[in-house]
Order: sequence, then structure tokens, then C-alpha cells
Amino acid sequence: MTETVERMLADIEKLAPEIRAHATEMEEARRLPDDLVATLKSIGVFRMLVPRSHGGFELDLPAGLKVITALSKIEGSVGWNAVIGGTGGALLTLLMREAYDEIYRNGPDVISSGSLQPAGTAEAVEGGWRISGRWPLVSGCQYSEWIAGSCVVIKDGKPVPGSGGVGAPPLTRFFFLRAEEWQIEDTWHAVGLKGTGSYHIVLKDKFVPAMYVSDLVDGVPCVPGPFYAAAKLLVPLFLGAVLLGIAEGAVDDLMALANTRRQQFAAASPMRESETFQGELARAVADVRAARALLHDQATSHWALAEAGALKGEARSMEGVQTVVWIATTCGRVGDTCFLLGGSGALYESSPLQRRLRDLHTATQHYGGHPRQYPSVGKQLLAAAAAATERAA
Repeated sequence: MTETVERMLADIEKLAPEIRAHATEMEEARRLPDDLVATLKSIGVFRMLVPRSHGGFELDLPAGLKVITALSKIEGSVGWNAVIGGTGGALLTLLMREAYDEIYRNGPDVISSGSLQPAGTAEAVEGGWRISGRWPLVSGCQYSEWIAGSCVVIKDGKPVPGSGGVGAPPLTRFFFLRAEEWQIEDTWHAVGLKGTGSYHIVLKDKFVPAMYVSDLVDGVPCVPGPFYAAAKLLVPLFLGAVLLGIAEGAVDDLMALANTRRQQFAAASPMRESETFQGELARAVADVRAARALLHDQATSHWALAEAGALKGEARSMEGVQTVVWIATTCGRVGDTCFLLGGSGALYESSPLQRRLRDLHTATQHYGGHPRQYPSVGKQLLAAAAAATERAA
């Protein structure tokens, strides 16, 4: 396992100059180039969480996060799309075994993408489902082989109630189809993570066989393994790895700029000799170190519980959410600091600092890292404290 990860990281490091040289091209094309996708495949990025039974590496959580952090440090859009395609091997395990075997019939390097937003409707018919909808932000759909969308289950034109009782969200299911079955709308004109190709996808009254439907809430994986049994709680931490990698890259870019002995207009000394610059740089590096430490701590804890079959429950879920939201906020602050310290030179499209800033703030808009998640965490913490008090009484 260690040897595999070390080889992947070495291959990624060798690839770094090529990725950096084509960063502007990726932004203009608003997607990753096909040759880069092929190279990522050859490195094994899209098989890293596929089970060994199907030819994959079946990496543990800390190892997978290292790979994504390394890619994101080079270029945010590459890291982001690696997460989408690379975690598919874990989420696909919630399909029926027959469907899973079919998807990986020709090898483990299958790229999938999809939207968890329940923007479609699904109605049961003989042998499967009829679904329609339009889903946003489907990163990497242009080169995916399988695409999925979440749907609200309906019957007689009305949503079917979920299992949470009165006021709970309606029943949802996750539907997979081969990529050629979907219509892709060219809608990705965004401020950051431009190279992710996060377009809209559309289906109109499409039949989906029953074996290509999964339950993301209560589904049982069709293959054994700690990652697959706990995927719902493990996969969200990969957003933290993307954010950490981009922030690390921003700090490196800033220090490289300072080491050119650049002296800004009206400054008394070169950037690297300014105490103000030195102090703010130190704070940014401290933030990155703190984010790295928290992600590592959470990953180690989550993975130990997953291996023991004990990673479950609202408390553990909210612990992971709290971690990712804090990392998002902290890394966003790092991006702001590095951009500000870069001076007027950071304004130009040729500067990586402006891209790091845009990518970080775009990533923090993802619901998994957004501050609006904090109230749910606080509510759970208060409930747990109250329960502990009652038990002690």
C-alpha cells in the first residue's frame, strides 16, 4: 500500500510542470484536456478507491487524501476532478453487485461523475424507473463513462415520503446511466475552478434499469471493505484535501514571488525583507499547518473507526462536517492573505495567486464546506451534551 502511494506521489510530482504550463489553457477550455485525463488514468488516480477485487488500489483514507492534496497543490481544478472521478469507486459500491461488475468489466480505471442534488424525479415502472431532470455542477461529465443524478421518488405525480416522519425530506434515489445517455449543457462560466467542466446534465423521460439505482442514505455496499461501508462519512473529507492543497500552493507561489526580490511601489524594502510581509506570511503558514494537522487527525480517527466497523451515527458525521468547514474557512483566509501580499502583480491572469484565490473561494461555496453547516454541528453538540448530563444524573 505504501509503495503504491509513494509511486503515485512521485508520478504526480513529475507531472507538475506540465500541469502548470497548461493552467491557462484549462481555464479557457473550462475542462481538463483529454491527454491529461489519460495521464491521470495511467497514474491510477481513478482506481485509487476501487476494490482490489476489481483491479483497484483500495487505498485507505489517509493515503487517498495525500494523493488529492498533492494534485490540488499543483492545480485546483485537477485536484477537484480527481476527487469526483477518484471517489466514484467507493460510491458505486452501493449499486447491485451485477451492475458494479458490469461497470468495471473492462478494468478499474472507470471515471464517473454526478450530482447529489435531488434535481430530478423518478417513478417506478416495470423493470426499473422513468426519470427526468436537470442537474447542476456535474464536474468532469465531459470525459466520464458513467453519470449519475439524484432524484425525488414520485408516485401518482406526488413525492413519496421519506423515512424521517412528518416534515422529513422525500424519498430519494441515485441513478446511473452510461454517459452517452445524458445531455450535457455548456453552462460552466464561473469565477473559479474553471477547469473542472462543471456543466449541467439533463435527462428527459429516460428509462433506467433497476440494477443501476442506489440508496445513498441506507444502502448496503455490494463489496466488502471498511471504506465502502463508511463511504458516506469518509468521502466528504476529500473536499478538505482539495482546499488544503490549493492553500499550500498559494503559500509556495507567494514565497517564490518574494524570493525574486520583488519590491513593490512605495515600499521601503523588498517583500522578503519587510517585517510586515514576514509576519503575515508566518500567519498564513501557521494556518496551513493547522489545517493540515486537523485533516490528518480527523482522517486518522475516522479511518480507525471505519476499520473497526464503528464509523456511523450523527455525531461522527457532524465531526467530519465541522472539520471540513473549518478547513474551508481557514484555507480561504490563506488565499486572501497570499493574494493581498502579492500586491498589484497578483491582479494579472499570469499570476497563479489570483487563480488560487478564485479557486479557494469557489470551493468554499460547496455545501460540504460552507459555514451554513455550522448550526447543524452546534445543534448536535448541544444534544450530545444534554444526553451526557442525563446519563450522569
